[in-house]
Amino acid sequence: MDLLFTSLVDYGLFLAKTLTLLLGIVVLLVLVFRLRQGSDQSERLEVTDLGERHRNLASSLKEFSLSRKEYKVFLKAERRREKEREKERADSRKRLFVIDFKGDIRASEVGALRMLVTALLLEAREGDEVLVRLDNAGGMVSEHGLAASQLARIRSKGIPLTVAVDKVAASGGYLMACVADRIIAAPFAVLGSIGVLAELPNFHRLLDRYGVDFELHTAGAHKRTLTLFGENTDEGRAKLCEQLEETHRLFKTFVAEYRPDLDLDQVATGEYWHGQRAVELGLVDSIQTSDDFLLDASQGRDLLQLKYRAAKKPIERLLSAIQSTLDRAFVTWRG
Repeated sequence: MDLLFTSLVDYGLFLAKTLTLLLGIVVLLVLVFRLRQGSDQSERLEVTDLGERHRNLASSLKEFSLSRKEYKVFLKAERRREKEREKERADSRKRLFVIDFKGDIRASEVGALRMLVTALLLEAREGDEVLVRLDNAGGMVSEHGLAASQLARIRSKGIPLTVAVDKVAASGGYLMACVADRIIAAPFAVLGSIGVLAELPNFHRLLDRYGVDFELHTAGAHKRTLTLFGENTDEGRAKLCEQLEETHRLFKTFVAEYRPDLDLDQVATGEYWHGQRAVELGLVDSIQTSDDFLLDASQGRDLLQLKYRAAKKPIERLLSAIQSTLDRAFVTWRG
């Protein structure tokens, strides 16, 4: 029996080592792949004509579904329409600028967003609009507050701003979304979570069990409220809760500034809602996917997608890839 138990333990250890090694290899390969993808890291602004992309897709489908004669007629008509579009561009054809923002805990794309907004404000003319396709479940307060302030720059210049939420705009994500003149969302998009949280483990009892002392010295009564390794006090917990309530008040004040008709007592509870219910509560203006919005807008505007590529050193790309991987793992673990 002891021999069987020992064998099982040995097998379990071997299996754990093997899985750890495989996980390490997978992480390494992912990092190498991401670094190779970003090998060209010169700073630049990329502009993609989404309208042309849509037309190319439609042309491919027509080539397959139409007869050769019908397809030639279509191409002739399309060339005529393209000449008309070129003439309209010369006459200052209206434009819709499209920006994608995929959030993480640190809102790490905020640096690129700042550059895009600055470039856009320098170029924008009367009649232009902006669409931000937002996918953001929230995270750190200051980072998401800065991201929201970048969108506020667009609105403050009188440029119509629409935020489209196809998946999620919660907590810090909704802090960004609420700045828009109009918010649209897919039917099952998640919105809301107007609340603030703080969480951390405490290892004091574990250290105390093994006779490990931990000292923390501060200047200022509330320099540190709660700590990972020291013994936390009721006074420290109360102060942290006070700080959280203050941050929540700031959050609600910011939302109320841009969406004054919201019943904050009803929606600023930390809860989230899906598309249609979010419309009923006033968190969203209408149900519509970003795809349909772009399709409608393409009838009278040029659709220009903007991306900013920042210059990064190899070590910065490596550290950024590691941090991004850890953040995604953390979010997945939290559920």
